[in-house]
Amino acid sequence: IPALRALAEGGLIAYPTEAVYGLGCDPLEADAVGRLLRLKNRSWRKGLILIAAEQAQLREYLRPLPAEWQASLDATWPGPVTWILPAADWVPHWLTGGGRGLAVRVTAHPLAASLCRYWGGALVSTSANRSGGSAARTALQVRSRLGRELDAVLAGATGGQARATEIRDMRSGRTLRPGA
Repeated sequence: IPALRALAEGGLIAYPTEAVYGLGCDPLEADAVGRLLRLKNRSWRKGLILIAAEQAQLREYLRPLPAEWQASLDATWPGPVTWILPAADWVPHWLTGGGRGLAVRVTAHPLAASLCRYWGGALVSTSANRSGGSAARTALQVRSRLGRELDAVLAGATGGQARATEIRDMRSGRTLRPGA
């Protein structure tokens, strides 16, 4: 699969998610993350979302979680809710935006989940657009807007959500971005 090969080579890919196409890369590949941020014209200080096929793929990135938080995760995952959880001390600043939290989601999108499963871990997931622009909802839109700057596009339908996934902060209980 070209997308897996691109990831293994430190590349930048696009793939369908619950609402829009996402841009992704290996979260620990500094050059790939830097390339992604330049493409989007986005500051690293905003942090990035990681998606995974299952919670186990996210555990290494997180501090141990209180047992009572697990019920909230289990009730919303897999699904279109991104949670900000306490990041492990070693997690790079480009993922956390320099803060103590990390945005993570166990995706319910079958292609995105399969990509994480075959990759063997979490991936960066941010909307496929330049900052301020509308996010791509089809592979054709991705290719026409960003194609030359990507190493692979995994074509497929998005999950059909009208808006980007909801983002909630587990510590404060606040919803930072409402979902569909």
